[in-house]
Amino acid sequence: MQGAACGLVPRVVEPDVYNAAMDTYLVGGAVRDELLGLPVGDRDWVVVGATPAEMERAGFRPVGRDFPVFLHPETGEEYALARTERKTAPGYRGFVVNASPEVTLEEDLQRRDLTINAMARAEDGTLVDPWGGRADLEARLLRHVSPAFAEDPVRILRTARLAARFAPLGFTVAEETVALMRQMVAAGEVDALVPERVWQETRRALEAACPDEFLRVLRDCGALAVVFPEIDALWGVPQPERWHPEVDTGRHLLLCLRAAARLGLEPEARFAVLTHDLGKGTTPREYWPAHHGHEERSVTLLRRLCERLKVPTAFRELAEIVARYHGLCHRAAELRPATLLKLLEGTDALRRPARFRQFLAACEADMKGRDGLADAPYPQAERLLCGLEAAATVDPGELVAAGLAGEALGEELRARRIAAIAAACPRDGED
Repeated sequence: MQGAACGLVPRVVEPDVYNAAMDTYLVGGAVRDELLGLPVGDRDWVVVGATPAEMERAGFRPVGRDFPVFLHPETGEEYALARTERKTAPGYRGFVVNASPEVTLEEDLQRRDLTINAMARAEDGTLVDPWGGRADLEARLLRHVSPAFAEDPVRILRTARLAARFAPLGFTVAEETVALMRQMVAAGEVDALVPERVWQETRRALEAACPDEFLRVLRDCGALAVVFPEIDALWGVPQPERWHPEVDTGRHLLLCLRAAARLGLEPEARFAVLTHDLGKGTTPREYWPAHHGHEERSVTLLRRLCERLKVPTAFRELAEIVARYHGLCHRAAELRPATLLKLLEGTDALRRPARFRQFLAACEADMKGRDGLADAPYPQAERLLCGLEAAATVDPGELVAAGLAGEALGEELRARRIAAIAAACPRDGED
């Protein structure tokens, strides 16, 4: 009988189908989150003492490519055979897997990344914690289970992502784990990361409560310079103190990401915040602290980054307009109607108003990501939305019906939109 306390579901197959020595355990994040009092999402299971053939006879569907993983015939949850791994080559795929029935639960848990992810619940609800995960939960520490942590560079990204997720609860990365991650970077393990995994972990980290912690952890161990050299280059680059009391561009980026999370930005907008100032990292020192033309340099670097990591189109397109136009957005109060319309056209706001709102949200996070301005208002968004609404009142159909076409149609449409913006959205000091 499975323990109701941890929410385990009864088996749906007859007991005599199973090997008598077979045991099933809830493992990983579900156990961790339950102990933290957090909502439990996906549940993963480990089966000890079974063979793939026995799992299939019990009705489970095999789906694992690199090691034996099966889907439960009714719940669809993942059940993996207990396994050990032996490092044979660089990177996260250079392993030989042993998933024989002789592998114990403790051996399976030992190969996991962090102690807080290396706990299990038995079918009767008993907590199995051979590596001190519960104590580290109480101490709010992200600590590696064993030296085998160093065999998989993805674990650096995962640790940084969990730091971003659990920072509000007071979690930090254990000093010995940071030291091990630095050794991994020095050994070149991070060079073996594939773009898909980097993007997957980055996207999840951006959705976390404190995405800035993701960058802090990666930079602390040296991995940021390998994975995101364009972002790492921002540290130590000064900005004009008049506009940026925090001065350092890297610190500004951390504050912007924290503002993006506080404002509840969507993942696409958070990525745009992450990449909006890349060009400042390439400003020649003799021009510091000014960064004239950094917007276009940011777009160039952004495109390279997105191509390298295979970033989805929606993320890339929003990030490009934020990189190119965030400075203009900040000056919205002083823009002439014609310039305001140019901004609307450049961001394709009339055809994609929802994305334009994401653009404004990212620009607001940029403005609030400065010392002393976290709670400052952002009236620029209001004026630009006013301009968008005014421009949208001009109906191109009426001009077409009046016989206008081609260049004449475009000129008249633009003139009417400028007039509508001027009437509805005066600049500061105008009536």
